[in-house]
Amino acid sequence: MEFVQYRTAERIGYITLNRPEKRNALNFEVVRQLKHAFDFAENDEACKVVVLQAAGEVFCAGADMAYMQTLAQNTFDENLFDSSHLMQLFQQIHALKKVVVAKVHGHAIAGGCGLAAVCDLVFSAPEARFGYTEVKIGFVPAIVSVFLLRKIGEACTKQLLLTGDLVSAAKAQEIGLINYVVPADDLNQVVADFARKLCRENSGQSMEMIKEMLYRIPDMKLNRSLHYAAEMNAIARGTADCQRGMAAFLQKEKFWW
Repeated sequence: MEFVQYRTAERIGYITLNRPEKRNALNFEVVRQLKHAFDFAENDEACKVVVLQAAGEVFCAGADMAYMQTLAQNTFDENLFDSSHLMQLFQQIHALKKVVVAKVHGHAIAGGCGLAAVCDLVFSAPEARFGYTEVKIGFVPAIVSVFLLRKIGEACTKQLLLTGDLVSAAKAQEIGLINYVVPADDLNQVVADFARKLCRENSGQSMEMIKEMLYRIPDMKLNRSLHYAAEMNAIARGTADCQRGMAAFLQKEKFWW
């Protein structure tokens, strides 16, 4: 694909935003190609963990402004269709059966920050900055707000979205927007080592079930969520992965998945 590349190495599927001359800005076609790449990775037997990364100096600068200008002439239904396109990508990443790790080497702004935020785990170089600047141009970060409220809570979400200010990687880690800050020179190696560790030490079936539970439980009432959790617990006990893992543990055997 023109704007998004996909490759696998050592059971890691690397999805790369490849539009560096436009700071990896998002438009309809870039989003379409990202959706295709994530769908492919989810169904790729050679891929156990997904890493989202970007070419060039910027991770993603958000929406392509030239593209956004063209949308101003659209009808409400046309704009709803376009907005739903991005919504589907964010939901797809959030609900993907495989763990998605974002590797942010440069700034992640507006929709680009949303793209990183919906990933399961985020590694960042110290120099990267994060934020939602939509309010400064009369726009709203509507779709990502749904995920941010779940991820970092109301107070931090309000601060980010209402000010439109960019924050450092250290601050983003402090509020829970990202998980790890790693020296830029070490970022590639640290992320690759982390993804390999997940592939080697963790059951893919277990990680998939955990992601499904964390996706579904927030929408349930307490009693229903507890019954659902008990059901998932019972299902997990009968899986081949659990049987193998428990047998190895009891026999004090070390093995890799």
